[in-house]
Amino acid sequence: MKVTTILGSPRKKGNTATVLGCFEEDIVRRGHEVHRINIVESDVKGCLGCRACDNAIDYPGCVQKDDAMAIFDRMIEAEAVVYASPLFCWGFTSQMKALIDRHFCLVKNYFTPEHKSFLENKATALLVTCTGPIKNNADLIQVLFDRLNRFVKCNMVGKYIVPFCTKPDALGSEARETAKKMAEDILHP
Repeated sequence: MKVTTILGSPRKKGNTATVLGCFEEDIVRRGHEVHRINIVESDVKGCLGCRACDNAIDYPGCVQKDDAMAIFDRMIEAEAVVYASPLFCWGFTSQMKALIDRHFCLVKNYFTPEHKSFLENKATALLVTCTGPIKNNADLIQVLFDRLNRFVKCNMVGKYIVPFCTKPDALGSEARETAKKMAEDILHP
């Protein structure tokens, strides 16, 4: 299986990167392929709202010249996509949000019977790390992820939240167990 992971953290070696690394090691150990995209190493601009992509049917059609289309190509080639982000103001990081906004070009004929997506039927998972609890803290990001999956017609495998994170070296067995569970769920939905 080809798995693309998208690390949305501005910290390349932070909590989210550490838990995502555990997940990736588990996937590779089981004989599957993983390609990680560190969003902070990519040039992804926010959506212009120009709707030029509406004119393209057989390809995404975004007019911006940045790294978003290469990232989308990786996602389209993959069988599973993991969105990994620390919780920032109850949602995704701004770096990840820019990429999510650009998903608009991946969907055609929304609100019609011909609704299609270039990510249709991909397995997806959400990995979130946060310094506080899940309740009344990491609830909105989960709602957004649910709606994103309906929009791009993906098969969400699960949402994996690691609460009370302080420093990567302080992550306990719960974080590793979460990564292991996510790997199991991705490989055997």
